[in-house]
Amino acid sequence: MPLNRRKFLKKSAATGAGVAIAGAAAAPAAEAAEEKGAAQHVKRHSLTVMGTTDLHGHVFNWDYFKDAEYADKAGNAMGLARISTLVEQVRKEKGRCNTLLLDAGDTIQGTPLTYYYAKVDPITAKGGPVHPMAQAMNAIGYDAAALGNHEFNYGIETLRKFEDQLDFPLLGANAVDARTLKPAFPPYYVKTFHVPGAKPVKVGVLGLTNPGIAIWDKAYVQGKLKFEGLEEQAAKWVPKLKALGADVVVVSAHSGTSGTSSYGDQVPYVENAAVNVAKQVPGIDAILVGHAHLEIPELKVTNDRTGKTVVLSEPLCYAERLTLFDIELVFSKGRWTVESVSASLRDSKTVADDPKITKLLGDEHAKVVAYVNQVVGRATDTLTTVDARYKDAPIIDLITKVQEDVVKAALAGTEYAALPVVAQASPFSRTSEIPAGDVTIRDLSGLYVYDNTLVAKLMTGAQLRAYLEYSAEYYVQTAAGTAVDVEKLTNAGGRPDYNYDYVSGFAYDIDVAQAAGSRIKNLTYNGAALDDAQQFVLAVNNYRANGGGAFPYVATAKELWSESTEIRTRIAEWVTAKGVLDPKDFASVDWKLTRDGTPVF
Repeated sequence: MPLNRRKFLKKSAATGAGVAIAGAAAAPAAEAAEEKGAAQHVKRHSLTVMGTTDLHGHVFNWDYFKDAEYADKAGNAMGLARISTLVEQVRKEKGRCNTLLLDAGDTIQGTPLTYYYAKVDPITAKGGPVHPMAQAMNAIGYDAAALGNHEFNYGIETLRKFEDQLDFPLLGANAVDARTLKPAFPPYYVKTFHVPGAKPVKVGVLGLTNPGIAIWDKAYVQGKLKFEGLEEQAAKWVPKLKALGADVVVVSAHSGTSGTSSYGDQVPYVENAAVNVAKQVPGIDAILVGHAHLEIPELKVTNDRTGKTVVLSEPLCYAERLTLFDIELVFSKGRWTVESVSASLRDSKTVADDPKITKLLGDEHAKVVAYVNQVVGRATDTLTTVDARYKDAPIIDLITKVQEDVVKAALAGTEYAALPVVAQASPFSRTSEIPAGDVTIRDLSGLYVYDNTLVAKLMTGAQLRAYLEYSAEYYVQTAAGTAVDVEKLTNAGGRPDYNYDYVSGFAYDIDVAQAAGSRIKNLTYNGAALDDAQQFVLAVNNYRANGGGAFPYVATAKELWSESTEIRTRIAEWVTAKGVLDPKDFASVDWKLTRDGTPVF
């Protein structure tokens, strides 16, 4: 039976602090005897800490959007069924009693499987199911996991239910109660490893999550939870782990290594702070990194205060890799000391699914496959995102049209009903396709892969002009007359595709020969030059509305309306109501790329 989270978060009346400790520590007298005997010689011991991150609901090596086995250009395989096989291999090699298994967050969002058990057959319903990710992770035998930012996408009730269904703690030292500022989740977990002839080894695991949750899921957490900086909270909790006798300290951090933030200065804490933590906080041996979806086998960082090397590793995402921290300890003069730490990755494509996991969750998988293959309409033309990054694609116009219609209906009868509604949308995927013929939920979900919801914001023409200029920074400056390589034209400065926006309702050129900030040309509305003072309603996803991507003005703009229904659901409803998906009902060519005024394509 799942353990209740109260077993992991034992709040005292005085502090509200939480601690989760596994294994029985030896009594003080016994420890003293062990130390006396062990002091006569040096003893060594090896431990292996395994880690995953950014699982995003991937249990099987299956692409629900393609209705086929997962495949990418690199030949990767994914899913917890593969991780289970790798974990069992490591346990056999190292000895199960010498291993620890962690995750660094983003577990319950990302696939139709996780959506189904959050919204269609929700785990929060009376007598509802056990979440597939909880079932899989419990069966594999995870010891602890850090909270990811996407854990909050379905609200706190869903997260708490998921937490209750786990046999291990969800850690988040920097996720605190907004009123008391006490930990809202267990800050840490300690596991004791017994070593014959020596004092037990204690491994302390500190969990840290992302401060950006305060922006990205503001609707759910504002006034309830606060998210503080990783560096400051690590500096607070690592000494406490040491005081508890932790010989090894591992941080599981849902935070990348780059030291950058995607939310600008809206939050006074760094989004990708894992390297900062390693440099600034003494006493850490290893950091399991998450959030950035990067493959980092081993990164060594020197702590600024002690000169000690801290080893970091990030195992890509989607259960495609498994991190191994191999830790060598030496016992001398009555205490354990970490002698060395090395990190490496194991690859899921090198093993088969564990039949234990595929059997356990076969029924849940079949339900979701049936759900996503429901036909909701018929398309007259094939629509694709293949060139949507650099050409105005009808498939993205579908998103903006749906958002416009939903917001217009929501504002009908209000004082804002007469204002023009425009909408933003991003080319999330480079491979989405809605084929001519039957259209399924799977097709539409593949177009809009995030669980974003819709918000209406009041903005001026001048603000939207600045918004478009910021969006256009996505393109690499390309001089007129030079060859255009579309693979090198976009993602300037590392900006991801989901932080490039179309805005419907306007006509404009993006002159990529110009410097960033001076690229939007010939911007018109209804055939006339845009009036900077005119007011508009921007139909925008909640990620962007809350400041995700640091687009100017939108986060502080007046909010006129919002809802909790996912945009992908609104798209399915729109297509179902129409019955026929015909580009003439939503598509138009409103923008193009130019160089010194000459069209690029």
